[in-house]
Amino acid sequence: MQPIAIRLAQPDDAIEIFELINALAEYEKLSHQVTGSAEALRTHLFGDRPCVEALVADFEGQLVGFALFFTNYSTFLTKPGIYLEDLFVLPGYRSRGIGKAFLIHLAQLAVDRNCGRFEWSVLDWNEPAIGFYQRMGATILPDWRICRVTGEAIERLAGMKDEEGGEG
Repeated sequence: MQPIAIRLAQPDDAIEIFELINALAEYEKLSHQVTGSAEALRTHLFGDRPCVEALVADFEGQLVGFALFFTNYSTFLTKPGIYLEDLFVLPGYRSRGIGKAFLIHLAQLAVDRNCGRFEWSVLDWNEPAIGFYQRMGATILPDWRICRVTGEAIERLAGMKDEEGGEG
């Protein structure tokens, strides 16, 4: 069996990565939240102003996993960090070291880029992933919660005024 190669995503990978994003959403029972497109993903990965990066797991020319990440920043450390937005491997390719290879590759990028942090979130019900991440050395932070504003809520927040009618 040929080894699975972990490599940086290329523009021609955008459609397959988007298919993997849909597979991840299905796994997490969140398919109804996928509203983007492969073309938007391609623009965000490879356009004039890229805002994300991706690694892919390539097995005989087919993408079987991806890790999508971006730079964040720690004010306390005054250093950049890497935030792993999503890591997904197709079920038939799990337990082959792909997830571990993604995390190792990203940790190496964090060291090379002089990052102070490499972090990500995990759903509280995903016990297999939590156990895996802990075995890889991750600390699950019990006292932090993700705050999110999306869709119309962003529009409302952007248009809020303070009590006196001025900008908030």
